[in-house]
Amino acid sequence: MISKHQTLGNIVAIIPSAAPFFEMHQIDYCCQGNRTLHDALKHHTLNIDDVLNILNDKLSQTNTATPWMEADLNSLVDHILDTHHAYLYEKLPFLSELTTKILRVHGLHHQELKEVHTWFHRLKPEMEAHLIKEETLQYPAIRAYLKTKNQEKLQVAKDVIQSLEDEHRFVGDALKELRKVTNNYALPHDACQTYEKTYEFLEELEKNTFQHIHLENNILFKRLLEL
Repeated sequence: MISKHQTLGNIVAIIPSAAPFFEMHQIDYCCQGNRTLHDALKHHTLNIDDVLNILNDKLSQTNTATPWMEADLNSLVDHILDTHHAYLYEKLPFLSELTTKILRVHGLHHQELKEVHTWFHRLKPEMEAHLIKEETLQYPAIRAYLKTKNQEKLQVAKDVIQSLEDEHRFVGDALKELRKVTNNYALPHDACQTYEKTYEFLEELEKNTFQHIHLENNILFKRLLEL
């Protein structure tokens, strides 16, 4: 049974299908996944008993716990690289072009597009540098530890966790600002197809990134610290 004292990150780790529910209600389960459900809902309009009923119903429909709780760490790292890093390498340059294009075409009549452009181009270099840090520092240290059981390599992987979490927090805040300045990605009446696709891809970026951060903050990092 899920209780109000469990953390959001732990709940999503046990019930992956809880992630879309939290996303729909703009409850941060990744960057702020260490909050308990009780604390997260203190100032929310959702009733905690109703939420517990929904989550426990989802739990009853979950055949097994998410495999990432028990899968070997090499497989988890491979999944993050193949599913999330590869996605960012493809989408970030594309979204850079799109946000610039709609600002040029529609910016005069939609001042919020300047903020969209600004926030995205703060986010993009931070994310790119973050991926490099993971791929050149933490992930190689994890693989080296798993191969050799060298404690120094494990410590390298652990030592970088705090800075990675800080970067996750910045990314999460930037994504929330993008959602705020677009009024939850509401399209104006004169939005063209490019405008529509830009907002669609920004929402997709948000969802993919929150899942990415969740896998690291609430599963990978915790498992490393337990070793």
